[in-house]
Amino acid sequence: MLNSLSDALKNSIRKIIGAPLIDEKSVDAFIKDLQRALIKSDVNVRLVLEFTKNLKNRILEEKKKNISREFIIKVLYDGLVKIIGKGEEIQINKKPYKIVLVGLFGSGKTTTAAKIAKFYSKRGLKVALLALDTFRPAAYQQLKQLGESIHVNVFGEEKEKNPVKIINNFKNEINKYDIIIADTSGRNALDKEMINEIREIDKALNPDEELLVISADIGQGAKEQAEAFKEVGVSGIIITKMDGSAKGGGALTACYIANVPIKFIGVGEKVEDIEKFDPKKFISRLIGLGDLETLLEKAKEGINEEKAKSMEEKIMSGKFNLIDFYDQLEAMKKMGPLKKVISMIPGLSMANIPKEMLDIQQDKLKKFKIIMDSMTKFELENPEKINRSRIDRIASGAGVDSSDVRDLIKQFENMKKIIKKMKGKNIEKIMKRFKGKIPFPM
Repeated sequence: MLNSLSDALKNSIRKIIGAPLIDEKSVDAFIKDLQRALIKSDVNVRLVLEFTKNLKNRILEEKKKNISREFIIKVLYDGLVKIIGKGEEIQINKKPYKIVLVGLFGSGKTTTAAKIAKFYSKRGLKVALLALDTFRPAAYQQLKQLGESIHVNVFGEEKEKNPVKIINNFKNEINKYDIIIADTSGRNALDKEMINEIREIDKALNPDEELLVISADIGQGAKEQAEAFKEVGVSGIIITKMDGSAKGGGALTACYIANVPIKFIGVGEKVEDIEKFDPKKFISRLIGLGDLETLLEKAKEGINEEKAKSMEEKIMSGKFNLIDFYDQLEAMKKMGPLKKVISMIPGLSMANIPKEMLDIQQDKLKKFKIIMDSMTKFELENPEKINRSRIDRIASGAGVDSSDVRDLIKQFENMKKIIKKMKGKNIEKIMKRFKGKIPFPM
């Protein structure tokens, strides 16, 4: 998530870690790198200067005690957690628990409503969506289609233009659910008409949470937006589009400055791509320290634990073959893009992993499977024995080019190198942390 900011921060950390001597000059260079990275990502300039000044002072004060590189990373981590804003988990303490989503056009309210519905329905709660966007054409149909895709009921009336009437018409139905998530109309700006509509909805529905949905690419204008919506009773914020090229700094610091807690973040386009916001986990992934807890949660959803235990033993011994390699790729794909998975593994996101390995797509996995179906058992178990003549025979049998077979072997070798780097103390510490029960692929 926030790839450009994350890469810039990691580069700054690599420089200070690799410095032969931690002196005032190297610290100054480190601070300037951080300032450039944060300002470029739309973090408030005044906040950046205040943050880096305090960071530099703490580092130089510690210098008298023979400063360590680990201390610098800890100070950076603590400081970023503080400025990034606070997270606050929604406590479902009554039924029905009513959540209203508000925000401007293009923020992603409708998709976010479906994501939250999916999030809670996966946790065993009975969820329904309430279509109160009577301003945007086809908004009801869009929410209905999303609801059908996640097997969640949607209440709304396509031709009704008064959201309060929709609420009143479905009051009896609403009371049958654990959670109700209402999608409301957006505007280009928070005008008087929108304010009045929000207040009327609040009066009729009496929501337990009113969450502002803002996009990570909104820039520093998010501060004013968050403060304006706070006046109409916003209790929290959801930041969307945190994946890819979005800068995100403006949206995140706006939440901190406006003192509004972040409840969720959207981390992808799929309906499953939403996470509860935890500042510590977020910063940990951002600067390359990983997030094993979230990775473990994702792994449990899509990976057989018994099979994972067997794979863990192979990983620890460093012995695995092409069959194991394919199983790992398939398991990772269930957990999301490889780059996202790797960002959660401590230290690994700091490694310069070949881009082509991170970009393995489903169609390539299918081709790899066809290629491996054309191999003998000996070749699958001993990929290092596959020579030129074997490559040509395998390619012919699979109906692919020889270069495709070489690509498979190359990807396998890359995976071996990564596991070799992790083998030993690092991997053992990771396994020990979760008592040897980590069901995720390495």
